[in-house]
Amino acid sequence: MTLDVPAPPVPELAVGQDAGSYDDADPQSDEYRREELQELLYDGAWEDAFEQWIETTPVEEADWEIVRDLGLTSQFDFFWDDFADRVGYHAPGLPEDWKERELHPELESWSRVSRINAGLTEFGQLVCDVLKSEYIDWESSFEPPEDLPDFE
Repeated sequence: MTLDVPAPPVPELAVGQDAGSYDDADPQSDEYRREELQELLYDGAWEDAFEQWIETTPVEEADWEIVRDLGLTSQFDFFWDDFADRVGYHAPGLPEDWKERELHPELESWSRVSRINAGLTEFGQLVCDVLKSEYIDWESSFEPPEDLPDFE
């Protein structure tokens, strides 16, 4: 089933924020290159990833309305992890206490919450993959220490 919705606006990345402060990220470097990633998202990476994602996502249109109403896609953050030679990300999600907080009138089941959270995580990973494979033309500057043991 294809989700038939337009791509949301590109999120503004958290320039200056330590990516290590996220619970779901553990970058091993502090050179995040967010300004460059932001440009690449605007150059088409965001929309390319979204077009791929809507083809296979289990997120339904009613779920997407909740995502849109709560502005969740604006909370994505992407950063370069030089040590791992990859794009890392922080995906937004609905909290465990969604019911007590009455976040949205259409949120009525754990099934919907789980589908939204999983869908946003999958979309974030796809954005990273598209950035790395189709847009990024730089290489990691990480140099391993010379005193590593030789296992040959």
